[in-house]
Amino acid sequence: MTAAPRQTLATALAAAALLAGCAQPGPPIAQAPLLAPSAAGLGDAAGAFPDTRWWTALGDPALDALVDTALAGQPGLQAAAARLAVADAAVALVQGGQGPQAGLSADATRQRFSGNGLIPPAVAGSVRNTASIQASGHLALDFFGKHDAALAAAIGRHRAAAAEAQAARSLLAAQLTQAWVGLARLLAQRDIATQAQAQRQALRDLTAQRVAAGLDTQGALRSADGPVPEARGQIAALDGQIAAARHRLAALSGQAPQALDAAAPQLAALRLALPPAHLGADLLGRRADVVAARWRVEAAAQGVAAARADFYPDINLNAAVGLNALGLDRLLNLGSRQLSVGPALRLPLFDGGVLRAQLRGRAAEADAAVAAYNAAVLDAAREVADAAASLRSLAQQQAEQAQAQAALADARAIAQQRFAAGLGNRLPVLQADALLLAQQAQALDLQARQLEAQAALAQALGGGWADSPATAAAVPATTHTASR
Repeated sequence: MTAAPRQTLATALAAAALLAGCAQPGPPIAQAPLLAPSAAGLGDAAGAFPDTRWWTALGDPALDALVDTALAGQPGLQAAAARLAVADAAVALVQGGQGPQAGLSADATRQRFSGNGLIPPAVAGSVRNTASIQASGHLALDFFGKHDAALAAAIGRHRAAAAEAQAARSLLAAQLTQAWVGLARLLAQRDIATQAQAQRQALRDLTAQRVAAGLDTQGALRSADGPVPEARGQIAALDGQIAAARHRLAALSGQAPQALDAAAPQLAALRLALPPAHLGADLLGRRADVVAARWRVEAAAQGVAAARADFYPDINLNAAVGLNALGLDRLLNLGSRQLSVGPALRLPLFDGGVLRAQLRGRAAEADAAVAAYNAAVLDAAREVADAAASLRSLAQQQAEQAQAQAALADARAIAQQRFAAGLGNRLPVLQADALLLAQQAQALDLQARQLEAQAALAQALGGGWADSPATAAAVPATTHTASR
């Protein structure tokens, strides 16, 4: 065997030995199972965010303006936008690191060289000027997909941040709508409480007249005295709740606490928009938090791929060209030029298990992302089912309550007719008024609860139940393989 074949064989054997001794990733790590969207009622249209301003269905321009104000500058949304900007910068950072890198350096130094070092006698012990000018370049060659996986992970995190920003907008709109309905309910309850106070005062006055006429006792009068201050106390309590509700609305919309002191939504003017009888399964897939969780899974899976690629060589191409001279007067001479070009390989051999630990950590993060996604899917399905069931229940309750209120209204009309005809006194009329006011308060409460359930369903579906999507944040096909 000649020298050249022997040298080639020796090189191959050395390379094989080197690769055999390098750090190994070990067997694939089994992943946590990803919940199939269909298992929780999710359709295939995940990622298409609705463009409907669903809260406008309530028909209150003041609410529309308030939501617009909140979406334009609420601190929570500003924080979500900042997180999205951070994720965008991270993508740009990874993309920039994968491209060719170039730099220019120049330096000049006045130095005394040691007389007892490695410098030859002509220079040793002397003080000289040294200078260099050099341009260098670097290109990372991605033979094992590490850079691509890192970029895919960064893009996944960016898309997740974008979806989370949309989820924050949807949640804020729902919270504002429900708080607005809550304020309208409190104002309506205050009106009922004011009427109840007047009714109780009238009952007390009637009892006083009966006592004066010898038709009733002082005990009856004292019993009639008690409900009057109780009614005033209820009004005072409602005033405090109304003030707190206005302060909460101001905080949600990013304004000072006193900014909405004049806000007075009318519950009777708010419209109820019921969803269709059968909601499409694909609507649930538009929930931005579900989309965000799915992108977190994709980003974590790519993180696992990048950690596995760390076990393989990093191959880079380096080049440099420049001038270097001892003495500034010779820096620009042709003989001072220097040039270097060549590949560089970095391969981990023995790392004490650091890379395997890193891989296990990334795999655990991926499992956590899968668990978070599965939980988000199940929670979303439950919230939609709860809101839809609540709307159905409230509709049935409202029908029953309407019948009860109608019966009390008829009884009150009969009592009024008897009083007008001189067949009875006014006491039954006032007692019927009290019962009718209680039914009216219950009707207002049911109406408010229906409106709140409507907002809850719209938020649970990711922003309403209209079919027209505005933006698509497409979720990738399932790339989370069975092992890694």
